[in-house]
Amino acid sequence: MDQKPALATPPGVTIRVQATVTRIQIAFTWQGMQCRELLPPCPISKASIQYAANLRSEILRKIKDGTFAYPDYFPGSPKAKAPDPQSSLMQDMLDKQLKLYRKQVENGKMSPATFRGYAKSLTGERMRHWHGWKLHEVTPSALRDWVSEMDCTSKAIRNMLIPLRSVMEDALNDELIEFNPFDRIALVKLIRQTSKASDYVIQPFTQAEREAILQACRLDERPMFQFWFNTGLRPGELQALEWRHIDWDKATARIEQNQVVGVLKAPKTAAGIRTLDLNPEAMEALRAQKPISQLRGERIWLNPRTLQPWATDAQVRKTAWLPIMARSGIGYRNPYQIRHTYASTLLTAGGNPWYVAQQLGHEDVEMVFRTYGKFIREDFQKPKAVLRSVQ
Repeated sequence: MDQKPALATPPGVTIRVQATVTRIQIAFTWQGMQCRELLPPCPISKASIQYAANLRSEILRKIKDGTFAYPDYFPGSPKAKAPDPQSSLMQDMLDKQLKLYRKQVENGKMSPATFRGYAKSLTGERMRHWHGWKLHEVTPSALRDWVSEMDCTSKAIRNMLIPLRSVMEDALNDELIEFNPFDRIALVKLIRQTSKASDYVIQPFTQAEREAILQACRLDERPMFQFWFNTGLRPGELQALEWRHIDWDKATARIEQNQVVGVLKAPKTAAGIRTLDLNPEAMEALRAQKPISQLRGERIWLNPRTLQPWATDAQVRKTAWLPIMARSGIGYRNPYQIRHTYASTLLTAGGNPWYVAQQLGHEDVEMVFRTYGKFIREDFQKPKAVLRSVQ
C-alpha cells in the first residue's frame, strides 16, 4: 500500500512501499492507457527522485515525438509486449468505427438514417481501398490520391470522409499515429478541384403542371400536396407537422421538428426552427384536412391508406407521389422538386432572397443565390449603387 513519503515528489512520481522494499514509481499515458512502472530498487533520496522525474520527462517527450519504445525502458513490463501501434490495421479501425456508430444508434445518439449513410461509406468499395493498409501508411499524399480518384460529387466525397476523419482523429488521440493526415491537406480546395458536378437538376413544376398534379390527386390526397406546394417544407418537416404548430389567427406554422426514418428530432440547425407564413392556398389546404386528421391525433398529414402518420420519405413517394404523377401524365420528377418549385416561384415573383432563405430554413442567403440564382429577379442581383441609378 502507499505510504505518505517523507520526501516531496513531483507530479507523476510516487514512492511505493512494498513488503520488503520501497521503490519509486513513475506514471504516464501511452496509447491512451494509464501506465505505472516501478524503477529498479535504489535508496530513496532527493537525487533518485530527481532522476525519476527526469526519466519521466524524457519518456513524455518521446511519446509526443512518436519515438517512444516501451521495451527500451521497461523490458520486463507486460506493456512492452503489446502490439506496436505502427502495426495497427486500417481495416480494424474502420470496423471499430462502425461498431461505435451502431452503439450510438442503440443509445439514441445517432439516427438510423445517419447510421445507414455512415455504414454504407465504411463498408463500400471505395473504403475497401484502405484494407491491408497500416495506420501510419495513410499519409497526406496517399489521402490526396484517394480523394482525387473518387470521381463523384463533392457531397458524396464529404460524406465518405466524415467516418474516415473520425477514425484518424481517434487514432491520433490514442497516440497510434503521430499526426492526423487530414490536418496536412487542403481538403476544401482538393474537393473543389477533383469532384464532378452533380447530375441532379433543379426542375421546378410550372403553374400548369402544379394544377395537373393537384387535379390528379384524390380528395384525401390533395390537401397535403396543395399545402406542400405552398410552403416548400422539407419532406421530414412536412411529416412531423402537428396541429399545435398552426396559428390560425396569424396564418403561420411553427417549424420546430423534423422526422427522419420515423424518428422525431429537432432540425439540424437553429435556422431550421422558424415561423412559416401561410398563404391563402396553404390555409385552405389545412381547413380541408381538418375533418380527415384533426380528431385522429397530433399529426396533420396522414397516409390516406392507413390514416396513420407518415413513417418515411420513401413511403410518401411510393404510396402517394408515384401514383399521382402517373395519373397526371407529367414526366416523373422526385417530390423534392416541390420545395424547389416553392422557392423558385417566390423568387420569380420578386420575393426577397433573404426572406425566401428564412422561409426555407437556410442559415444564410448564400445557398439561395447558389441554388436558385437563375430565378432571382435582376433587381436583387444588382449592386445597390446600380439600383439607385435606375430608380
